[in-house]
Amino acid sequence: MSKPSIAIGSDHAGFDYKQAIIKHLTDQGFTVKDFGTHSDESCDYPEFIRPTAEAVARGEFDYGIVLGGSGNGEAIVANKVKGIRCGLCWSEDTAIWNRSHNNANCLALGQRTISEVVALQIVDLWLGTPFDGGRHERRVQQIEG
Repeated sequence: MSKPSIAIGSDHAGFDYKQAIIKHLTDQGFTVKDFGTHSDESCDYPEFIRPTAEAVARGEFDYGIVLGGSGNGEAIVANKVKGIRCGLCWSEDTAIWNRSHNNANCLALGQRTISEVVALQIVDLWLGTPFDGGRHERRVQQIEG
């Protein structure tokens, strides 16, 4: 079974973790496309987050990961794209529930809120957690409706 493909984008405040996540995932054999930014110079996050989410919504990538200082603005931008279900995760539990209950296809992380070690753990858990379906399927359909 092939590994899912990942679109990833960040602003300057999420740049360092984005670089670490790209290395972490490519070392595991994932295909990852970096939608920017490409430095830690101040920038406007919608310029990088929207194209990341749009690529996932078009089906070019299986999942998206978006990063910023808190991850809040990035989640908001991603969720403006039809077909994206992006959740901000800050713990193992939130990562598991985001996938198992919400069938999220985009993960938001805040570089200023969690350690890099925790961020990588969340990425691994999030990617490895299947959707539970069942009663959650009805709710996801209501979100999409």
